[in-house]
Formats: sequence, structure tokens, C-alpha cells
Amino acid sequence: MFRHQGKARMLSHNKKIASLLSFVAGIVNVAGFLSVQRLTTNVTGHFAFFIDEIFKLHLANGLIFFIYILFFFLGSFTSSLLIEIITRKNERFIYIIPALLESLILYAIALGGQALLQGHADFITYSLLFAMGLQNALVTRISDAMVRTTHLTGLFTDLGIELSQLFFYKIKEQRDKLIATIRLRLRIIIYFFLGGIVSGLLYSHAGLYVLLLPATLLAVGLLYDSIKFKMISWKRKNNSSEKATTNKRFDLAD
Repeated sequence: MFRHQGKARMLSHNKKIASLLSFVAGIVNVAGFLSVQRLTTNVTGHFAFFIDEIFKLHLANGLIFFIYILFFFLGSFTSSLLIEIITRKNERFIYIIPALLESLILYAIALGGQALLQGHADFITYSLLFAMGLQNALVTRISDAMVRTTHLTGLFTDLGIELSQLFFYKIKEQRDKLIATIRLRLRIIIYFFLGGIVSGLLYSHAGLYVLLLPATLLAVGLLYDSIKFKMISWKRKNNSSEKATTNKRFDLAD
């Protein structure tokens, strides 16, 4: 789900990555808010707070919200930059490095976040926004903008548009494609909510250690993807060898 690109990428790949990353974002969203009372998966609300503080001439407070926005942007920029650099060196790792970096950030906040809550809570917000910026750019690039997982505003907008189109699309091919897209949107929304529910239930017992779950899920997802890719490559190589041996036998028989 992390490796397939372009024409090789199918709806099933987008479904898998949408389920994983939206669940991760749902956990981060709730854990971030419960720990530091800040939005940590998107910046829409931070823009409103930033403008409000500027109009009140609370420039120091306004600067903090601007930095929140900046870190999400930097995460997105870093993710895309890494993808471009890796593309020119080894396409096998094109999407693995940004996802691995996100996983490491979540591990770091899960293990060290409790200490940061006393006096350095903003660092948690910066880190989680950077991680979600990484994820948002990653999944946008890998799915060709079909999947977005860190916020729901655009998803509900797209879902509303596509549900209304069901009343007018009568051609079977168009309707089937539209229904598949609607199901993908609903999958993202459902897994985001599930992640939020799991995070809310676990946070009261585990605190920021709940972030160990999404960090581990990302690592397991990458490992699963790597093992599956190697198995498919081995099978193809084995089949090619068998075909070559068979053809050689036929040539000798002739």
C-alpha cells in the first residue's frame, strides 16, 4: 500500500492506507487535544485563533498560533522534499522514509511527552502537527489526492457532493466509480472516528503513552508492506525462472 504508484496503484491499496492513516490521525487528534487542549491534526482552527489574537493586539499569543500553522506546513514540505530526493535515488523507499519519520516522532512524544507537559506543552503540539503534516502530504502524493486523513472538513464536503451526484449519474460505469469513491470517503471517516474513540478510552489510563499505538501501527504497516513486496518479487522471479527453464526444454526437444 506504500509502494504502488501510478497505474499500478489500485483502489484496494488506497483503502488499506486510508484505513491505517485515518485511524492513526483519529488517535493523534484526540490524544493531542486531551493532553494540550490544542488541535494537532489540522490548522483550520489555528488560523481563526491567529487572526483573533492579532486583532486583539496579543502578538505573542498570535505568534504561537502562527508557529502551529508553520509546523504543519513544514511537515508537509519535509515529506514532499524527502519524496522528491528519494525518487532520484531509490524509488523502493520513496514513501517509506516519511512514514518512518512520522512513526519515530509519535514514539518520541509517547515516551517523553509526559515530561514535556510541565512547561513545554507547546513542543508536543509542534511535534504532532509536524507529524500530521508529514502524513497529509504523504497520503496526498501516494494516492494522487484521492485520500486525505488528517481532517474531515474536505471529506464531508466531497461526500456531500458525491451523494448528490448519485441522483443524476445513470451510466453504470460512472455510478460504480462514484459509489466506490463514496465508500472510500466513508471508510476514512469511520476509521478516524474509531481512532478517536480508542484514543479517548485509553488516554484516561495511559496518557500520552496511547501514541505508542499509532506509532506501532505505522511501523507494522511498513513492515507488512515490505514483506509482501518481497514475497511478490520472489514469486515473480521464481515464475520467470520456471518459464525460462520450460522454454529451454522445449528448445532442446525441438
